[in-house]
Amino acid sequence: MSGEEAPTQQQQPEQEKKPDDPPPAPSDAQQDPGSSPAAAPERLLSFRALVLTGYGGYDKVKLQLKMQSEPQLKPGEVLVRVKACGLNFAELLGRQGLYELLPTPPVTMGMEGSGVIEAVGEDVKDRKVGDRVIVISRSGMWQEVVVVTANHTFPMAEQMSFEEGAALPINYMTAYMMLFEMANLRPGKSVLIHMAAGGVGVAATQLCQTVPDVTIFGTASASKHETIAQGGVTHPIDYRTKDYAEEIRNISPKGVDIVLDPLGGSDTQKGFSLLKPLGTLIVFGAANCVTGQKKNLLAMAKTWYNQLSLTMLKLKQANKGICGFHLGYINDDELLSRTMYKLLELYRQGKIKPRIDSCHHFEEVADAMRRMHERLNIGKVILLPEAKKEEEKPKSDPEPVENVEKTKAAANEKKEEATEELKAEKD
Repeated sequence: MSGEEAPTQQQQPEQEKKPDDPPPAPSDAQQDPGSSPAAAPERLLSFRALVLTGYGGYDKVKLQLKMQSEPQLKPGEVLVRVKACGLNFAELLGRQGLYELLPTPPVTMGMEGSGVIEAVGEDVKDRKVGDRVIVISRSGMWQEVVVVTANHTFPMAEQMSFEEGAALPINYMTAYMMLFEMANLRPGKSVLIHMAAGGVGVAATQLCQTVPDVTIFGTASASKHETIAQGGVTHPIDYRTKDYAEEIRNISPKGVDIVLDPLGGSDTQKGFSLLKPLGTLIVFGAANCVTGQKKNLLAMAKTWYNQLSLTMLKLKQANKGICGFHLGYINDDELLSRTMYKLLELYRQGKIKPRIDSCHHFEEVADAMRRMHERLNIGKVILLPEAKKEEEKPKSDPEPVENVEKTKAAANEKKEEATEELKAEKD
């Protein structure tokens, strides 16, 4: 099996659709639309889904055609035809077996999307067929049709596109809760945003601008500086060629008030040292653990070895605060809903607007993941369930020259890796 899959790691591993898989077997019981047992197999529902078949490289995410009886909606549930889905760093971790909240493969990934309600169950009063909605879920959103509880759907603003709807929930809820619920962002404060061109980075930058006189330091590669500066970053810093801690000290000798840390390891230590007295460090990721398509035990060990370790006495003497944030472990539906409605209001007021980096059809999921993994994106990467037309090309901004060169180099490396893996398997 692995010998057949190895060569697909090179360019477009997911162009092979999976209608040849055993059709009637609904393997993903967790989030499939037909989880309720049907009394009689009346009409069949077919839908495309991206299924994580095992842990590893891009080739482990397969496009499958599923067929099953039409779902029998329970009270409070709605059936949504998905038009766009969001890709998050959590899915890159999940593919490598590093996201503990994802059910064991085979499983459909995806935590956010947008679409149109096609059916409603009993007791659903504030949603109706035809409503355009944003949908959040623990997993299972990367498919054409989903069944969710109505309170996990949110009416889209009239002017909002499906792509923007899918881009809003995870990134903006994460940024909002960190900045306002945890760090208590106020006028006159300063914030360090790592990976400022990513989904959470763009969201945090926009939300900072809803508060007067906030200074934003943002790390990103040099080719993205003009874009993030236009987006509101006061001081863009190239983390690849400069020591960002030193750069910040040159501009603000006392440091910053808030650090948003998605990196982990030694960067957490740097972030803590950059805090002013009474400042807040919020750790919400471990991007330093992910260095390749597959799990890298050395990178994981290095990240954890270099993580920040403090006694309570030292923390008290430092007069600084450390917080941890993980949206997946927030089970308070009321808090999630309240945050989503605040964000939708900010969107209607024109104060926030998701930046869409690129859109990829389900057939192109490997390209989408690769784009995020190699940090080529500026903003949100979107997946489209609709089948790709023959002549259609991925919708994305042109890549800077240095990124094109980097992509070519990475592709050559992947070809060599794939060849070596194939040889090893044959031996």
